[in-house]
Amino acid sequence: MIARVRILIALAAFATVGCNFAQMGVSRVDSRLAAMVPADTIGLVGIRMDELRAAPLYQKMVSLQRLTQFDELAAQTGFDPRTDVRELLIASNGKDNALILARGTFHIRAAQGAKKSAYQGYTLFMREEGGVGIIDESTAVAGKPASVRAALDQFKSGRSGADPDLLARARSIGAENQMWSVSKGFGGILDRAMPDSGNAANVTKILSALENITAAVDVRSGVKGFATGLCRNDQDAKNLGDAARGMVGLGRLSVPENQPQMLRVWDGIKVEQQQRTVKINVAIPQELVDKLVEMVGSGRGVRPGAGRY
Repeated sequence: MIARVRILIALAAFATVGCNFAQMGVSRVDSRLAAMVPADTIGLVGIRMDELRAAPLYQKMVSLQRLTQFDELAAQTGFDPRTDVRELLIASNGKDNALILARGTFHIRAAQGAKKSAYQGYTLFMREEGGVGIIDESTAVAGKPASVRAALDQFKSGRSGADPDLLARARSIGAENQMWSVSKGFGGILDRAMPDSGNAANVTKILSALENITAAVDVRSGVKGFATGLCRNDQDAKNLGDAARGMVGLGRLSVPENQPQMLRVWDGIKVEQQQRTVKINVAIPQELVDKLVEMVGSGRGVRPGAGRY
C-alpha cells in the first residue's frame, strides 16, 4: 500500500493527474519562456509556483521535507523555486536534455564551482555540467551549458522553435490547474528507463502505444485532475484502459482492513476509453489527501498479505 500511496502523492504533486477541461479560462503559457523552448522538445511541464505555494498539499509536503527536488534545483541553478520563481516551464527532448525556464524575481546565488561570464549580452553562471543564464531580473534559463546558450541565442533571434501543437495543447488546459504536462508520448524515455522483460516490459509496450499525453492538476482543495492519452488505434486504447482499470482494482485490493477510508482514494480514480482516447479523472477530497500525506510522512507501510483479498 505505501508504495502505491507514494506514487499517488507524487502524481498529485507533479502534474500527472487533474480534472476535466475547465471552462473558466485557459492555461497561461508565458510567451518569453515559450520563446526559448527548443525545436526537439517532445514534452513540456508547467508549474505556477506562486499559486502552488498557497496550496495545502504543497505546504504539507514542504513541512515533511518531501520536495527534495526543489533543494536539488536550487543547488544546481543558484535560484530557489520555492522563493524566487513565479512560473516554471520545463522542456525535455526525451533523451538526455531538460531545459528549465523560469520567471520570477531572481537573486542569483552562484552554485558552488560556478563561474560568472557574459554571453550575447546576458549573464551566465556555469559549471562544466551545467548552470543558469540570466536574461533579466525576471527571466532565467537553466540546463547544460550548450543548451542554455542555444536557448539564449534563440531568444535573442526572436525565432521560436517550439512545436505549435505542444503549445496549443498546453494553452487549452484550464487556468485553475497549478501544474500541467503535455508530451508526444513516452517513446524513448520508456525504452531507456524500463527493463526489456517481465511485467515492466509489458507496461512499456502498453504505454508506448500513446501518441500524446495531456495532464493537469489542481491542488487548491484536495486533488482534482486528469490525464488524457491518445493512442495509435482503438485496440491500443482499449488495452491501455483495461490496464489502468486493473491497476485501480489492485489498488483497492491492497487497502488494509483497518484503513477502509482509503478505498475512497481508489474510488476517486475513474478510467474512460472512447475510440483512440483514454482519460483518467482523479478527484480526492482534502481530508483524504491529508491522510495520504500523513502516511507518507510517517513511513507507515503494511505487511504483505494485509490487504483485502
